[in-house]
Amino acid sequence: MLLARRNLFRDRTRFLLTVAGVAVSIGLILLLAGYRSGVYRQASAYLDNTPGEVVVAERGIRDFLGTSSALPAGAEEAVRQTPGVERVIPVISQFVIFERHGRKDGFFLVGYDPARGGGPWKLAAGREPAADHELVIDRTAADQHGIAIGDAISVLDRTMTVVGLSDDTTFWAGSIAFARISTLESLLRAPGLRSFLLVTPAAGVTPMALRDRLAHPATEVLLKSEVVANDRKLLARVYDAPIGLMVAIAFLVGVLVVGLVIYTATIERRREYGAIKAIGARNRALYRVVTIQAFIAAAIGAIAGVGLAYGGGAAMMAWRPQFRVDIEPAAIGVVLAASLLMALVAALIPARLVAHLEPAEVFRG
Repeated sequence: MLLARRNLFRDRTRFLLTVAGVAVSIGLILLLAGYRSGVYRQASAYLDNTPGEVVVAERGIRDFLGTSSALPAGAEEAVRQTPGVERVIPVISQFVIFERHGRKDGFFLVGYDPARGGGPWKLAAGREPAADHELVIDRTAADQHGIAIGDAISVLDRTMTVVGLSDDTTFWAGSIAFARISTLESLLRAPGLRSFLLVTPAAGVTPMALRDRLAHPATEVLLKSEVVANDRKLLARVYDAPIGLMVAIAFLVGVLVVGLVIYTATIERRREYGAIKAIGARNRALYRVVTIQAFIAAAIGAIAGVGLAYGGGAAMMAWRPQFRVDIEPAAIGVVLAASLLMALVAALIPARLVAHLEPAEVFRG
């Protein structure tokens, strides 16, 4: 242990560069994992914050964000009359483009009935819509487009007035906006349209039992947790492959940084290792010296990397609030374990060099 520390800390500049390399690698891995978690959390924000344990949608529609849904006529009334139903929240959802100062952007517009729920769960300012020309938009989107309460924006063929700003309703592809359900019926020219029904079971009725009671050939009935899982699968097809590739590259960079430094330190101390072997030290003891060096460098770099990830995540959200980064304790544990694996892999080549070192060779010439 003493020899490992001495070899590692003898060249402090090189040691600090090693720690920095590992910290950047671990920080990037953790930042990417946090971004992925943030994307998933943003995707389920509406369902997570709206009452209802069972979701009724158009037949074949199994997610909330990916496609438009149009329930058959009479579906809402049929659900209300089903035994075991305590509450039904009807909503219309539509991705729309709005225009402001010649700039266009998109948001996920949710039409709801204020008397039944389904609207913004956290108002940062203003109030909920009370008329068909009124709208609540996300606070972050409003800041980015210079929109204030009382301003008018163009949505489809209608001029809408912003009467409220919501919080926690932004996500990677835009934001969520809210209007009265009658507004959406008018905008889409579809009186009586319903996209989804969010159903709460009565006391004593389980969500699964209610799902089975609501089953109908013309509709898709799912647990809310199933819809959330389907939305995440939809996002996984877009995000998981590139994020996984970047994580693999970051891990490889960390291995190369630690491995190069430990290899260089081992080459420079060949005579010392040869002398130790000459007086009877076994390869096992020398393996331990090399591995401890790698562990020390990786452990310190990993701790610094966690701090770097938190700082990077805070900076990213301050710069671009729509990109949420949620660094979870479980992810930190996985990354710290990855840093130990990084150290083990990085120690392989230097350890093999020591194992094949012949004591007599270091004393020649």
